[in-house]
Amino acid sequence: MEGASRKTAFSALLLSLALAGCGQNAANSADASMPQHPMPKQEVVVTTLQAEDVVLTRELPGRTVASLVAEVRPQVSGIVMQRQFTEGTKVEAGQALYQLADDSYRADLNKAEAGLAAARVVLENARMTASRTARLLAINAISTQANDDAQAALQKAQADVRVAEAAVDSAKVQLSYSRITSPITGFIGKSTVTQGALVTTAQTSALATVQQLDPIYVDLTQPSTEMLQFRKALASGTLEKMKSVPVTLVLEDGTPYEHTGKIAFNEMTVDPSTGSFSLRVEVPNPERLLMPGMYVRGEFGMGVRPGAILVPQRALSRTPQGTASVLVVDATGSVSNRSVSVSQTVGDKWLVESGLNAGDQVVIEGLQKIKPGDDVIVSESVTRTDASQLSQHNAPQGANSTSTPAAG
Repeated sequence: MEGASRKTAFSALLLSLALAGCGQNAANSADASMPQHPMPKQEVVVTTLQAEDVVLTRELPGRTVASLVAEVRPQVSGIVMQRQFTEGTKVEAGQALYQLADDSYRADLNKAEAGLAAARVVLENARMTASRTARLLAINAISTQANDDAQAALQKAQADVRVAEAAVDSAKVQLSYSRITSPITGFIGKSTVTQGALVTTAQTSALATVQQLDPIYVDLTQPSTEMLQFRKALASGTLEKMKSVPVTLVLEDGTPYEHTGKIAFNEMTVDPSTGSFSLRVEVPNPERLLMPGMYVRGEFGMGVRPGAILVPQRALSRTPQGTASVLVVDATGSVSNRSVSVSQTVGDKWLVESGLNAGDQVVIEGLQKIKPGDDVIVSESVTRTDASQLSQHNAPQGANSTSTPAAG
C-alpha cells in the first residue's frame, strides 16, 4: 500500500515538470514571434575642429637678481669716524656713506701744495736766468754753453712744477677717498663695520652692498635641447617668429606678477653640468615686490604655430600603453575611434601633431554612452573655448595666443 502511494506521487511530479517545460517553450516561441525594437540613438556633444594660428608658449623656472650690484670698499686705509646712511634705505649715486679719519691725507695735501709753491719759485728764477743769458749771448758776452745750461735749467724747473702739480692732484684724490660714497643709486644693505673700525684697501669684505632693484633681472633656465628644437621648427616653417616676446611672471605663491618683462639676452654658453643655459629677462619693479634671490616662473611665446589643430583635453583618452585616441563622428552620424599624436597642452586643449584635421567632429560629452560603430545624434558644443579666448601675448595680427606650459 505504501509502495503504491510512492509511485503515484512520483508520477504526479513527472507530469508537472513536463507541463512546465511545455509552458516555457510556448513562452519562448511567443517572445520570438514578437517584433524587435532597435536601441535608441544616444545624443552626444561634439566640437568641430578648426585650424588657427596659435602662439606656443613655454614656462621656465628662474631666480631674480639685481640689475646693478656695487660692493662698497675703501680705496684708502683709515679709521671709520662716521656711518652716514641708514641700513636698508635707498641711497643716491655720490651720496656719502662713511667718513674716515682724514688728518694724514690733509697733511699730505698740504705738503704737496708747499712743494708746488717751491717748484713755481724755482721756475720763475730759472725763467729770468734763461732770459738774461739769452740777451748776453746775443752780444757774445757769455759762451753758448752757459746759455744752454740756463735753458736746460728752465725746462727742468717747468717739469718740476708739473710733477708738483701731479702730487697735489694725487693728494686731493687720496683725501677725497676718505669720504666713501655710493657708486650707484639703489638700496643699501647692512653695514659690516661700525664707527671706530679700521678699514684697509687690502680687506676682502665689503663695507656694504648697494643693489638696484628697478628694473630687476630674472635669470630663466632652459634646456639646450628645447632651444635646438625651437630653431629647427623656425627653420622648417613649423613655427613663425614673433615680432616681440613679452614675458609674464608667476610668483612663488602662484600669483601672477603685475608687470610684463622683456628678454634682455640669452647666454651663449651651455652649462655642461646641467645641459641648460640662461635667459635674462628685464622686469619693471617699481613697488619692489621682487627681491634678489626669489624663485619665479617666466612664461613667454616661443613662436606662432600656423594652422594649428587643437582638441579639448577631455575628449582624449589613453590606453594602458599610452596611445592617445578620440571618438570622431562622421557625416552620417557614425562613431569611429581615431588614434592621434599630441605634443603639448594649449590652455585646456592638446596641440595635435597628426590624426585629426580641420572640420572633424570630436565627441567631448557622452563618451561613456557610446562605442565605435554606434550611430549617434550630434549636438554641437555651444561653450567651445578656442585659443582666441585665452590670454593674449602680443601675437602677430591674426594669431591667437595661449598660456601653454610645454608637456614633458
